[in-house]
Order: sequence, then C-alpha cells, then structure tokens
Amino acid sequence: MKRKAIGYVRVSTQKQAQDGLSLDAQTEKIKQWARYHDYDLVHIYIDEGISGKKVINRPKLKEALNSLEKDMIFVFYSLSRVSRNTIDTLTIAEYIHKTGADMVSLSENIDTTGPTGRMVFGILAVLNQFERDQVSERTKMVIDYLRSNDKVYSHVPYGYDKQEDNLVKNQDEQNTIVLMLKMKDEGFGYRKIATSLNKKGIKSKKGGIWYAKTVEGVLRRYPQGYSA
Repeated sequence: MKRKAIGYVRVSTQKQAQDGLSLDAQTEKIKQWARYHDYDLVHIYIDEGISGKKVINRPKLKEALNSLEKDMIFVFYSLSRVSRNTIDTLTIAEYIHKTGADMVSLSENIDTTGPTGRMVFGILAVLNQFERDQVSERTKMVIDYLRSNDKVYSHVPYGYDKQEDNLVKNQDEQNTIVLMLKMKDEGFGYRKIATSLNKKGIKSKKGGIWYAKTVEGVLRRYPQGYSA
C-alpha cells in the first residue's frame, strides 16, 4: 500500500509569484515529487496572500497539520513556506514527529524519515531565523537613517507631510502633539487623551477618530517637553 502525503503551499506577495514561487509552481513541484516517489497525494492545502511571520494567522497550515496521521508525509516547497521563525518551525516539526508522520522540504532537499534529515532540518531552521533577523536589522538601520534625516520612510508620521522624498512639519499636527504631551504630563492616559481629541474635533492622520493605540503610537516618537 502506498504511503500517503499531505502537501502545503503558501505565497504572500505578487513578487514571490513572479519570482517562481507561485502557488501553481509550488503545487506542481509537490505533485511531481509524489509521482516520482510513488506517494498517494491526499490533498494540498493552500494559504494565499498570507505572511509567513506568524503561524497562528495561517488557517490552511493548521488544517494540514491536523490532517496528518501516522506514516504520512508532510511535503512543502521550502522551510520559508512553512515558517520563518525557528521556534515555530521546530514546534511544527515536533508536532509532526509526535503524530508518527515525517516531512519533506523540496527546496532544501530535507527528508526527516532518517536521522540525518532530522539533524539537517534543525540546522536549517536556525539559519532561516538568522537570515530573517539580518534582514530585519538592515531594514531598521535604513529606517533610522531616513528618520534622522527627515526623509520619507514607510508611512508619513503624524506631525509631518510629504514633499517629494522629504518630510516637512505640519504645524497644526505639531500643535496637537504638544497638546497631547501636555495632557499626558497632567496625568491623562492614552484613552482619555483620545477621547479629548475626538471631542475637540481634532482628526487623526487619516482623518478618522483617535484611539488609545493611535495616541500611544504618536507619543512614542516625542519626549516630554517637546515644542513644535
């Protein structure tokens, strides 16, 4: 009797699709692997347009894992399709192992049906996390540089407007920031500050109402005593 396999594919951006990691490309690779190794491919679960950062946000991955039974194979294109977090990746691996199943990563050529494959998997999971941390650190350095030189980065922060590639102060918003800091200095909490701004008819950056979280996000950028 053929061993059964469960496939899993994920793509989060259009760029990944254009770079050859499309859902169809991943799916076809898994089907080819199953045919070549004579596995019965029961189902391929697909998470489309979902980031790999948090496992909890991927319903089809959870369905795939819940469908695993003893002697099944969980097959995917690469480790990054399953998780970019070492703890999550190793937790998933441990769960699969406890069900009596194994897993195969096509890109890294990992097969945990043997001890060597399990060891290599653990090493690559750590390297996968290291690469993600490196990218995150480089991104933070770029944003810090742009911020310190009043250049536009990501979204335009409250208190500023965008002029070409530069940030210039929005005086009305700067005055609101000073008001918010004054209220905070008087002992107002973020929720009370938000309520006060809404009563005064002062809009947030996107023209909406204020929330405690929005106020906190703005004030985190400015020290007490800041003047516009």
